[in-house]
Amino acid sequence: MGVSFRPLAKKLFIKTYGCQMNVYDSARMAELLAPLGYAATEDAGDADMVILNTCHIREKASEKVFSELGRLRAGRRESGRDVIVAVAGCVAQAEGAEIIRRAPEVDIVLGPQTYHRLPELVARAARAHAAKAAQPGAARRGAGLLDTEFPAESKFDSLTVAETSPVSAFLAVQEGCDKFCTFCVVPYTRGAEFSRPVAQVVAEARALAAGGAREITLLGQNVNAYHGEAPDGSTWGLARLIRELADREPDLLRIRYTTSHPRDMDDDLIAAHREVPTLMPFLHLPVQSGSDRVLEAMNRQHGADLFRRVVARLRDARSDLVLSSDFIVGFPGETAADFAATLDLVRETGFAMAYSFKYSPRPGTPAAVLPAQVPEAEKDARLAALQDLLNMQQRDFNRATVGKVVPVLLEKPGRREGQLVGRTPYAQAVHVEAGESMLGRMVEARIEDLGRFSLKGSMESIPFAAAPTALEVRA
Repeated sequence: MGVSFRPLAKKLFIKTYGCQMNVYDSARMAELLAPLGYAATEDAGDADMVILNTCHIREKASEKVFSELGRLRAGRRESGRDVIVAVAGCVAQAEGAEIIRRAPEVDIVLGPQTYHRLPELVARAARAHAAKAAQPGAARRGAGLLDTEFPAESKFDSLTVAETSPVSAFLAVQEGCDKFCTFCVVPYTRGAEFSRPVAQVVAEARALAAGGAREITLLGQNVNAYHGEAPDGSTWGLARLIRELADREPDLLRIRYTTSHPRDMDDDLIAAHREVPTLMPFLHLPVQSGSDRVLEAMNRQHGADLFRRVVARLRDARSDLVLSSDFIVGFPGETAADFAATLDLVRETGFAMAYSFKYSPRPGTPAAVLPAQVPEAEKDARLAALQDLLNMQQRDFNRATVGKVVPVLLEKPGRREGQLVGRTPYAQAVHVEAGESMLGRMVEARIEDLGRFSLKGSMESIPFAAAPTALEVRA
């Protein structure tokens, strides 16, 4: 009998920056490269290929990428390893030619709409490496492959889903943005709004559930602007899609969605929060500012009162619904009175958690050239005041959970042996003592104590074999 040998797997390291859409994209890139023999590693120094999946939202995003490339360059010189280096994502889309110019060792630069072409680009880069290896003494330069066009074909048409899924999985249903907020680069790096067909989304959800997912988060830059084509040729909104997934996939115990826009929160979606038990009562709804004047300068296309009305209707539909949000302080022209309006809105609304940032200019965006830029010291002071208020609200919300019994979906191992981490319906992380056989199970846990970033609980019972018919938080 003959003996067959399998080649050793090549090792792939992906560093993901920024949003949940990038987390989803990184997972898809890993799946696309698996047939080429690449297996994931957590050690960049041990990798045969490194991908930096970048985000352009955070301050000095491009400089952070160049700094990381410098560290990779130094590590490669020390080890002598021949590594394929790729830069993907929004920084790649916005600054692809500059990356090739400043970091000539980079092999591949590709935007977020073209990563389905990654296997072809990797094969070309590997051939370029082999050709250069045959030239002793040649300087190490990358293949310099640049692919940042917006292709006619959708990248989603080329995706596969791995046979195993995390307990809590992301599923992209919408991408791009037509809002053109003056501070944001997303319309320029992700393109116009695009919604995946219903059948494609349902098929991926079914595959995720079959692979072990018990919770899915539907992703989009403006996810509640979803308008996907249904099998009968009609167009479905996000609420109709959520109802379909809840009805057809009984293994999915929880459904979430992010990120939403206040202007696209329609009646049907608000009703879904009341009528669909598997739709979790936690909603990320960015408002950015409490000042109408600043919101207009941001081109947010909504005012503070519209946000308040949407929140009131959501809480009327689902009394236990809690919110997170995004805030930008120090937007050009923001006055002390404008910032005070933001604090007022936060006090009035109440948030279980929130993300807050100082405004920083993004090249090519309208806000970058606006007059009356706010001094950095004033931005720092305003951010500190806002974060103090938001942190207090988060602590109060978490503290109110102590002593209560809440449903927790166990998602992953904790730091200690015999410990698992799960989340409440309100996205709070909870550590409980449990064995790995309990992963993917819904349990009732009594919250005993607060940590800095999570809750400590004790498992009381295992109430659900399938999706719960109602959420109950008990004292």
